Amino acid sequence: MQDRVYNFSAGPAVLPLTVLKRAKEELVSLPGVGISILEVSHRSKPFEEIMEAAEINIRKLLNIPNNYRVLFLQGGALLQFAMVPMNILGGKSADYLVTGTWSKTALGEAKTQGTINTIWDGSETKFTRNPVAGELSVNPNAAYCYLTSNETIQGVQWQAYPNTGNVPLVCDASSDIFCRPTDISKFGIYFACAQKNAGPAGVTIVIIRDDLMERVPANLPKLLNYKVLAEGKSMVNTPPCFSIYMVQLVTEWLLDHIGGLDKMYERNLEKAKLLYDAIDNSGGFYRGHAVKEDRSLMNVPFVLANDDLTKPFLEEAKTHKLVQLSGHRSVGGCRASIYNAMPLEGVAALRDFMADFAKTNG
Repeated sequence: MQDRVYNFSAGPAVLPLTVLKRAKEELVSLPGVGISILEVSHRSKPFEEIMEAAEINIRKLLNIPNNYRVLFLQGGALLQFAMVPMNILGGKSADYLVTGTWSKTALGEAKTQGTINTIWDGSETKFTRNPVAGELSVNPNAAYCYLTSNETIQGVQWQAYPNTGNVPLVCDASSDIFCRPTDISKFGIYFACAQKNAGPAGVTIVIIRDDLMERVPANLPKLLNYKVLAEGKSMVNTPPCFSIYMVQLVTEWLLDHIGGLDKMYERNLEKAKLLYDAIDNSGGFYRGHAVKEDRSLMNVPFVLANDDLTKPFLEEAKTHKLVQLSGHRSVGGCRASIYNAMPLEGVAALRDFMADFAKTNG
């Protein structure tokens, strides 16, 4: 493990080391099964037990009410951007809150399915903040209201979700699922692709309230139909077995090693404070992108006041085993993604490097 570096990639992202070690140990032969998870039939009892355990863990972590289904789907969040309106728009319009790149992308996909209204758009301020109280007016007749809980690129995160009344709230939680306790009863649909906080790429977790599945048109193809997928227990076709197995291990780690989402939230607050303090106390050498009130616990984009130093910063960081720190082209600069599995030591190492670099180059 001496060759391991601190991986600040936005996704696919860092995974818990204990999970990786266990997966390595079990890869050739699952305990009591005698074959690899890569070989096991999705119709076999061992895999059914893996999927059931993954769902039980997710339900425990998020305290999911009984009137919600948990689905393990494919196609990533991008497919959900279209599947949500395809399944529950029902000839009505929907309201969208555009707070960054991913909600803007979701808006574009949704418009292929029907009438979509943008009720708030943060592009004028370069997606540095979320709307404040009084800026939102949700259509009470909308089929649903949509938001992205954490914008991975801009580093903007909802600290409290808007009250949409009787209009179902749909949330893309791809980059902050499991980062803190979440009241699922606030949402009609809550979904997340796995490759940030829940496991490797390949599986998308969709949590959907039972009543919304009654809206699903009967003429949808099977793999695009929430109701059919729920009735088939996510096995209408072969599910992504290995990715679901990894979700089981990650959620088990959250429950047994971390101690649940309250404990995970405490750790994430501590990590984020280290990094934001490094930015705020740099005397302007580093500047964050998001306003302080809406800063993300998961993704920390920042720029150097002298952009000519950005490339040397990134190159020198690699010599300290700090990798994948390049910012997205739309924001520039740097970005440190500090998901659940990023240890405090990794964030502390980045903080110390930032301080040393600023001292040397300031």
